[in-house]
Amino acid sequence: MTPVRPEFVPEPSRSRAEMEALQRRVADAARFDDHVGFDPAAVGVTGDASLAGDRPLVAGVDQAFFDDRAVSAVVCLRGDEVVERAHAVTDLSVPYIPGLLSFREGGPILAAFETLDSTPDLVVFDGSGRIHFRQAGLATHLGVVLDVPSVGVAKTLLCGRVEADVDGRPEGWRAPVVADGTVDAPAGTVLGYAYQSRQYESKPVINPLYVSPGHRVSAATAVDLVERLCAGYKLPEPTRLADRYADECKGRT
Repeated sequence: MTPVRPEFVPEPSRSRAEMEALQRRVADAARFDDHVGFDPAAVGVTGDASLAGDRPLVAGVDQAFFDDRAVSAVVCLRGDEVVERAHAVTDLSVPYIPGLLSFREGGPILAAFETLDSTPDLVVFDGSGRIHFRQAGLATHLGVVLDVPSVGVAKTLLCGRVEADVDGRPEGWRAPVVADGTVDAPAGTVLGYAYQSRQYESKPVINPLYVSPGHRVSAATAVDLVERLCAGYKLPEPTRLADRYADECKGRT
């Protein structure tokens, strides 16, 4: 799987000003509405025999790191079946800078996609999508580069404001994340959702996920998809398996 929009590939050699300018162009090119080409209700990670026809192919993306290298992993699922796994080990050329993650990790992830034979219908990234200072987090940036429906699932809130207290919320709870003065978007724009994928009933201490559209998916559909992709763990199954596979590959490197 290769870039469809190579002009947006996140080159780490750019200056910070050039990186931020490119992110604004990516945000302008991104679609934050539903243009997915599949039935979102058919997405899931259970062996549901009642779902007719082929279920969408969902890829999860995550990475592991050692020294100055990244192990980028992609795991493709159709329902509860792992269809394909791919990975790449690449050098990292820039440090982590909040808001510019795609320029550190985007190239390594694209290298893993180049080894993938499958063409996913949906890609779920471990990172932000529209919940980003310039509305162009990792899931948006690479979703546009690959022109694939994509969703970002982050463990912490990069920017924006949740329209509710997130502490101690029960499993299944969700609340909008809206733009504020930290985001290059009109105030009140719904960027994504805080979503409680798992919780302990006796001691509700698990933090929510922060789900946002990457490309060709709306905020509401993005959180619905993540809900369907969780299988009793905090993380959605595609990224949970990608995380495990990245660690496995790291151990063999």
